[in-house]
Amino acid sequence: MLIIRPIGETDLPGLVVLAKSTGGGLTTLPPDKEFLAERVDNTLRAFSPRVHQPGGEFYLFALEDTATGDLLGVSGIASRVGGFEPWYSYEIKPERLIHQSLNVDKEIPVLHLRQEHRGPSEICSLFLRADRRRGGAGRLLSLSRFLFIGTQRKRFTATVIAEMRGYIDQTGRSPFWEAVGRHFFPFDFYAADVLSGLGNKDFIADLMPRHPIYLPLLSTGVQSVVGRVHHESEPALALLLAEGFERTNEVDIFDAGPLIRAETDKVRTLRTARTARFQGPVDLPGDATTWLLANSSLDFRATLGAVRENPDGTVSLAPDAATALHLAPGDKLTYAPLK
Repeated sequence: MLIIRPIGETDLPGLVVLAKSTGGGLTTLPPDKEFLAERVDNTLRAFSPRVHQPGGEFYLFALEDTATGDLLGVSGIASRVGGFEPWYSYEIKPERLIHQSLNVDKEIPVLHLRQEHRGPSEICSLFLRADRRRGGAGRLLSLSRFLFIGTQRKRFTATVIAEMRGYIDQTGRSPFWEAVGRHFFPFDFYAADVLSGLGNKDFIADLMPRHPIYLPLLSTGVQSVVGRVHHESEPALALLLAEGFERTNEVDIFDAGPLIRAETDKVRTLRTARTARFQGPVDLPGDATTWLLANSSLDFRATLGAVRENPDGTVSLAPDAATALHLAPGDKLTYAPLK
Protein backbone atom coordinates (compact mmCIF):
# COMPACT_ATOMS: atom_id res chain seq x y z
CA MET A 1 0.00 0.00 0.00
CA LEU A 2 1.12 3.55 -0.74
CA ILE A 3 0.98 6.00 2.16
CA ILE A 4 1.53 9.75 2.39
CA ARG A 5 2.94 10.89 5.75
CA PRO A 6 5.12 13.69 7.14
CA ILE A 7 8.83 13.27 6.35
CA GLY A 8 10.87 12.00 9.31
CA GLU A 9 14.48 11.97 10.44
CA THR A 10 14.98 8.38 9.31
CA ASP A 11 13.98 9.39 5.76
CA LEU A 12 17.04 11.61 5.29
CA PRO A 13 19.21 9.07 3.38
CA GLY A 14 16.39 8.28 0.97
CA LEU A 15 15.58 11.98 0.61
CA VAL A 16 19.16 12.75 -0.40
CA VAL A 17 19.01 10.00 -3.05
CA LEU A 18 15.72 11.39 -4.41
CA ALA A 19 17.06 14.96 -4.53
CA LYS A 20 20.13 13.84 -6.47
CA SER A 21 17.96 12.08 -9.04
CA THR A 22 15.75 15.08 -9.89
CA GLY A 23 18.10 16.37 -12.58
CA GLY A 24 18.02 19.90 -11.18
CA GLY A 25 15.32 22.54 -11.37
CA LEU A 26 13.62 21.81 -8.03
CA THR A 27 14.70 24.91 -6.13
CA THR A 28 13.07 23.76 -2.88
CA LEU A 29 14.75 20.34 -3.03
CA PRO A 30 18.46 20.87 -3.76
CA PRO A 31 20.76 17.83 -3.46
CA ASP A 32 22.50 19.08 -0.33
CA LYS A 33 22.44 16.80 2.73
CA GLU A 34 22.76 19.56 5.33
CA PHE A 35 20.00 21.62 3.75
CA LEU A 36 17.72 18.58 3.45
CA ALA A 37 18.34 17.71 7.11
CA GLU A 38 17.27 21.25 8.00
CA ARG A 39 14.24 20.85 5.75
CA VAL A 40 13.26 17.76 7.72
CA ASP A 41 13.74 19.66 11.01
CA ASN A 42 11.63 22.52 9.67
CA THR A 43 8.87 20.07 8.82
CA LEU A 44 8.92 18.59 12.31
CA ARG A 45 8.56 22.10 13.76
CA ALA A 46 5.83 23.04 11.29
CA PHE A 47 3.53 20.33 12.64
CA SER A 48 3.45 22.01 16.05
CA PRO A 49 -0.13 22.38 17.35
CA ARG A 50 0.76 25.96 18.31
CA VAL A 51 0.63 27.11 14.66
CA HIS A 52 -2.56 29.11 14.09
CA GLN A 53 -1.76 31.10 10.96
CA PRO A 54 0.58 30.87 7.95
CA GLY A 55 4.01 32.09 8.99
CA GLY A 56 6.33 30.55 6.42
CA GLU A 57 6.23 26.98 7.75
CA PHE A 58 7.35 24.25 5.37
CA TYR A 59 5.62 20.86 5.28
CA LEU A 60 7.34 18.01 3.45
CA PHE A 61 5.49 14.74 2.89
CA ALA A 62 6.90 11.33 2.03
CA LEU A 63 5.31 8.73 -0.23
CA GLU A 64 6.13 5.33 1.27
CA ASP A 65 5.56 1.82 -0.03
CA THR A 66 4.50 0.06 3.17
CA ALA A 67 5.41 -3.35 1.74
CA THR A 68 9.09 -2.41 1.40
CA GLY A 69 9.47 0.76 3.46
CA ASP A 70 10.96 2.50 0.40
CA LEU A 71 10.72 6.27 -0.03
CA LEU A 72 9.17 6.65 -3.49
CA GLY A 73 8.62 10.39 -3.67
CA VAL A 74 8.04 13.64 -1.84
CA SER A 75 5.81 16.68 -2.07
CA GLY A 76 5.70 19.87 -0.07
CA ILE A 77 3.73 22.93 0.95
CA ALA A 78 5.10 26.30 2.00
CA SER A 79 2.47 27.99 4.15
CA ARG A 80 3.60 31.39 2.82
CA VAL A 81 6.34 32.44 0.41
CA GLY A 82 8.51 35.45 1.12
CA GLY A 83 9.34 36.76 4.58
CA PHE A 84 12.88 37.63 5.61
CA GLU A 85 14.11 36.23 2.31
CA PRO A 86 12.05 37.72 -0.55
CA TRP A 87 10.50 35.51 -3.18
CA TYR A 88 11.35 36.51 -6.74
CA SER A 89 9.65 36.11 -10.09
CA TYR A 90 9.53 37.80 -13.47
CA GLU A 91 6.20 39.44 -14.22
CA ILE A 92 5.39 39.80 -17.91
CA LYS A 93 3.75 43.17 -18.53
CA PRO A 94 2.75 44.58 -21.92
CA GLU A 95 4.18 47.98 -22.81
CA ARG A 96 2.22 49.95 -25.37
CA LEU A 97 4.10 51.91 -28.03
CA ILE A 98 2.19 54.51 -30.06
CA HIS A 99 3.26 56.82 -32.87
CA GLN A 100 0.24 58.26 -34.69
CA SER A 101 1.92 59.73 -37.79
CA LEU A 102 3.48 56.36 -38.62
CA ASN A 103 0.27 54.54 -37.63
CA VAL A 104 2.14 52.50 -35.01
CA ASP A 105 0.16 51.07 -32.09
CA LYS A 106 1.67 47.91 -30.65
CA GLU A 107 2.28 46.12 -27.37
CA ILE A 108 5.66 44.71 -26.39
CA PRO A 109 5.92 42.03 -23.65
CA VAL A 110 8.42 43.08 -20.99
CA LEU A 111 9.89 41.13 -18.05
CA HIS A 112 9.85 43.00 -14.73
CA LEU A 113 11.62 41.59 -11.66
CA ARG A 114 9.13 41.20 -8.83
CA GLN A 115 9.74 40.67 -5.10
CA GLU A 116 7.20 39.20 -2.69
CA HIS A 117 7.68 39.48 1.08
CA ARG A 118 4.26 38.28 2.22
CA GLY A 119 3.07 35.97 -0.46
CA PRO A 120 0.56 33.13 -0.80
CA SER A 121 0.87 29.46 0.09
CA GLU A 122 2.83 27.38 -2.39
CA ILE A 123 2.69 23.70 -3.28
CA CYS A 124 6.19 22.60 -4.26
CA SER A 125 8.95 19.96 -4.11
CA LEU A 126 6.94 17.33 -5.97
CA PHE A 127 9.10 14.45 -7.16
CA LEU A 128 8.22 10.81 -7.81
CA ARG A 129 10.61 8.04 -8.71
CA ALA A 130 10.45 7.35 -12.45
CA ASP A 131 9.70 3.65 -11.95
CA ARG A 132 6.58 4.42 -9.86
CA ARG A 133 4.86 6.97 -12.10
CA ARG A 134 1.76 4.88 -12.61
CA GLY A 135 -1.20 3.44 -10.77
CA GLY A 136 -2.32 6.72 -9.19
CA ALA A 137 0.88 7.35 -7.23
CA GLY A 138 1.38 10.77 -8.81
CA ARG A 139 -2.18 11.87 -8.09
CA LEU A 140 -1.90 10.69 -4.49
CA LEU A 141 1.41 12.51 -4.02
CA SER A 142 0.09 15.77 -5.46
CA LEU A 143 -3.57 15.90 -4.40
CA SER A 144 -3.13 14.68 -0.83
CA ARG A 145 -1.59 18.08 -0.06
CA PHE A 146 -4.97 19.72 -0.66
CA LEU A 147 -6.64 17.40 1.84
CA PHE A 148 -4.03 18.44 4.41
CA ILE A 149 -4.68 22.10 3.62
CA GLY A 150 -8.42 21.48 3.97
CA THR A 151 -8.14 19.77 7.35
CA GLN A 152 -5.69 22.41 8.63
CA ARG A 153 -7.19 25.43 6.86
CA LYS A 154 -5.99 28.13 9.29
CA ARG A 155 -2.36 27.28 8.51
CA PHE A 156 -2.64 28.42 4.86
CA THR A 157 -3.58 31.49 2.86
CA ALA A 158 -6.58 32.22 0.64
CA THR A 159 -4.44 31.71 -2.47
CA VAL A 160 -2.15 28.87 -3.44
CA ILE A 161 0.49 28.93 -6.18
CA ALA A 162 2.77 26.46 -7.88
CA GLU A 163 6.01 27.33 -9.67
CA MET A 164 6.60 24.73 -12.37
CA ARG A 165 10.02 23.61 -13.57
CA GLY A 166 11.01 25.40 -16.75
CA TYR A 167 12.02 23.95 -20.09
CA ILE A 168 15.40 22.20 -20.37
CA ASP A 169 16.68 21.17 -23.80
CA GLN A 170 18.09 17.77 -24.79
CA THR A 171 21.60 18.85 -23.83
CA GLY A 172 20.48 19.67 -20.29
CA ARG A 173 20.65 23.43 -20.78
CA SER A 174 18.04 26.07 -19.97
CA PRO A 175 17.67 28.31 -23.03
CA PHE A 176 16.31 31.16 -20.92
CA TRP A 177 19.21 30.97 -18.49
CA GLU A 178 21.71 30.92 -21.34
CA ALA A 179 20.11 34.03 -22.83
CA VAL A 180 19.67 36.01 -19.61
CA GLY A 181 21.03 34.71 -16.31
CA ARG A 182 24.37 33.46 -17.63
CA HIS A 183 25.45 37.03 -18.36
CA PHE A 184 24.98 38.18 -14.76
CA PHE A 185 26.11 35.26 -12.58
CA PRO A 186 29.57 33.68 -12.25
CA PHE A 187 28.21 30.11 -12.23
CA ASP A 188 25.93 27.85 -14.23
CA PHE A 189 22.16 27.39 -14.06
CA TYR A 190 22.23 24.44 -11.67
CA ALA A 191 24.60 26.19 -9.24
CA ALA A 192 22.34 29.25 -9.20
CA ASP A 193 19.27 27.08 -8.68
CA VAL A 194 20.85 25.17 -5.79
CA LEU A 195 22.15 28.36 -4.19
CA SER A 196 18.69 29.89 -4.33
CA GLY A 197 17.17 26.70 -2.93
CA LEU A 198 19.59 26.80 -0.01
CA GLY A 199 18.05 30.12 1.00
CA ASN A 200 20.92 32.35 -0.08
CA LYS A 201 19.01 34.90 -2.16
CA ASP A 202 21.19 37.98 -1.57
CA PHE A 203 22.98 37.32 -4.84
CA ILE A 204 19.69 37.69 -6.74
CA ALA A 205 19.09 41.24 -5.51
CA ASP A 206 22.72 42.19 -6.10
CA LEU A 207 23.32 40.58 -9.50
CA MET A 208 20.01 40.29 -11.36
CA PRO A 209 19.49 42.97 -14.04
CA ARG A 210 17.79 45.98 -12.48
CA HIS A 211 16.02 47.08 -15.64
CA PRO A 212 13.11 45.44 -17.47
CA ILE A 213 13.93 42.97 -20.23
CA TYR A 214 12.12 43.41 -23.56
CA LEU A 215 11.24 39.90 -24.72
CA PRO A 216 11.51 40.67 -28.48
CA LEU A 217 15.22 41.38 -27.91
CA LEU A 218 15.68 37.67 -27.15
CA SER A 219 15.82 35.10 -29.93
CA THR A 220 12.55 33.52 -31.04
CA GLY A 221 13.77 30.19 -29.67
CA VAL A 222 14.23 31.67 -26.21
CA GLN A 223 10.93 33.54 -26.37
CA SER A 224 9.18 30.25 -27.16
CA VAL A 225 10.27 28.63 -23.88
CA VAL A 226 9.10 31.47 -21.62
CA GLY A 227 6.25 29.90 -19.62
CA ARG A 228 6.99 26.40 -20.97
CA VAL A 229 7.43 23.51 -18.51
CA HIS A 230 10.08 20.84 -18.24
CA HIS A 231 8.90 17.70 -20.08
CA GLU A 232 8.77 15.75 -16.81
CA SER A 233 6.48 18.43 -15.32
CA GLU A 234 3.88 18.32 -18.07
CA PRO A 235 1.66 15.74 -16.27
CA ALA A 236 1.89 17.75 -13.02
CA LEU A 237 0.89 20.93 -14.84
CA ALA A 238 -2.07 19.21 -16.51
CA LEU A 239 -3.19 17.81 -13.17
CA LEU A 240 -3.09 21.21 -11.44
CA LEU A 241 -4.87 22.97 -14.31
CA ALA A 242 -7.62 20.34 -13.99
CA GLU A 243 -7.76 21.17 -10.27
CA GLY A 244 -8.65 24.77 -11.09
CA PHE A 245 -5.23 26.43 -11.21
CA GLU A 246 -4.77 29.08 -13.85
CA ARG A 247 -1.72 30.38 -15.65
CA THR A 248 -0.46 33.79 -14.58
CA ASN A 249 1.76 36.40 -16.17
CA GLU A 250 4.70 35.38 -13.93
CA VAL A 251 7.62 33.05 -14.62
CA ASP A 252 10.68 31.81 -12.77
CA ILE A 253 13.70 34.12 -12.88
CA PHE A 254 16.15 31.37 -13.80
CA ASP A 255 14.41 28.99 -16.24
CA ALA A 256 11.20 30.96 -17.05
CA GLY A 257 8.99 28.09 -15.88
CA PRO A 258 5.33 29.15 -15.47
CA LEU A 259 3.73 30.18 -12.21
CA ILE A 260 0.12 29.04 -11.78
CA ARG A 261 -2.38 30.15 -9.15
CA ALA A 262 -5.74 29.21 -7.63
CA GLU A 263 -8.10 30.37 -4.92
CA THR A 264 -7.47 27.78 -2.22
CA ASP A 265 -11.10 26.98 -1.42
CA LYS A 266 -11.95 26.59 -5.13
CA VAL A 267 -9.41 23.84 -5.79
CA ARG A 268 -11.39 20.83 -7.07
CA THR A 269 -10.12 18.37 -4.47
CA LEU A 270 -11.11 20.74 -1.66
CA ARG A 271 -14.49 21.57 -3.21
CA THR A 272 -15.45 17.93 -3.66
CA ALA A 273 -14.01 16.56 -0.41
CA ARG A 274 -16.36 15.07 2.19
CA THR A 275 -15.81 14.51 5.91
CA ALA A 276 -17.48 11.83 8.02
CA ARG A 277 -16.91 9.79 11.15
CA PHE A 278 -15.21 6.44 10.69
CA GLN A 279 -17.47 3.63 11.90
CA GLY A 280 -15.03 0.76 11.58
CA PRO A 281 -13.26 -1.56 9.14
CA VAL A 282 -15.21 -3.81 6.76
CA ASP A 283 -14.39 -5.98 3.77
CA LEU A 284 -15.14 -4.07 0.56
CA PRO A 285 -15.47 -5.41 -3.00
CA GLY A 286 -12.31 -5.26 -5.10
CA ASP A 287 -14.07 -3.35 -7.90
CA ALA A 288 -15.29 -0.53 -5.62
CA THR A 289 -14.55 3.09 -6.59
CA THR A 290 -11.14 4.32 -5.46
CA TRP A 291 -11.06 7.54 -3.43
CA LEU A 292 -8.36 9.78 -2.08
CA LEU A 293 -8.46 9.19 1.69
CA ALA A 294 -6.93 11.11 4.62
CA ASN A 295 -7.25 11.35 8.35
CA SER A 296 -7.92 14.77 9.87
CA SER A 297 -5.14 14.98 12.43
CA LEU A 298 -1.72 16.65 12.50
CA ASP A 299 -0.29 13.13 12.38
CA PHE A 300 -1.36 13.25 8.75
CA ARG A 301 -1.82 10.13 6.66
CA ALA A 302 -3.31 9.75 3.17
CA THR A 303 -3.79 6.83 0.81
CA LEU A 304 -6.03 5.48 -1.95
CA GLY A 305 -8.90 3.15 -1.21
CA ALA A 306 -12.60 2.33 -1.29
CA VAL A 307 -15.23 3.90 0.98
CA ARG A 308 -18.61 2.61 2.11
CA GLU A 309 -21.00 5.42 3.04
CA ASN A 310 -23.36 4.14 5.72
CA PRO A 311 -27.03 5.15 6.21
CA ASP A 312 -26.24 6.85 9.54
CA GLY A 313 -23.76 9.23 7.89
CA THR A 314 -20.64 7.36 8.96
CA VAL A 315 -18.18 5.64 6.63
CA SER A 316 -16.33 2.35 6.63
CA LEU A 317 -13.00 1.40 5.07
CA ALA A 318 -11.11 -1.78 4.34
CA PRO A 319 -9.00 -2.88 7.32
CA ASP A 320 -5.64 -2.17 5.65
CA ALA A 321 -6.70 1.38 4.73
CA ALA A 322 -7.99 2.08 8.23
CA THR A 323 -4.74 0.83 9.73
CA ALA A 324 -2.63 2.86 7.30
CA LEU A 325 -4.54 6.04 8.19
CA HIS A 326 -4.28 5.38 11.95
CA LEU A 327 -8.06 5.56 12.25
CA ALA A 328 -10.10 4.42 15.23
CA PRO A 329 -13.91 4.32 15.32
CA GLY A 330 -15.22 7.84 15.78
CA ASP A 331 -12.26 9.55 14.11
CA LYS A 332 -12.88 11.90 11.19
CA LEU A 333 -12.11 10.74 7.65
CA THR A 334 -11.77 13.17 4.75
CA TYR A 335 -12.21 11.66 1.30
CA ALA A 336 -12.39 13.05 -2.22
CA PRO A 337 -12.81 11.67 -5.75
CA LEU A 338 -9.56 11.17 -7.62
CA LYS A 339 -10.89 12.92 -10.75
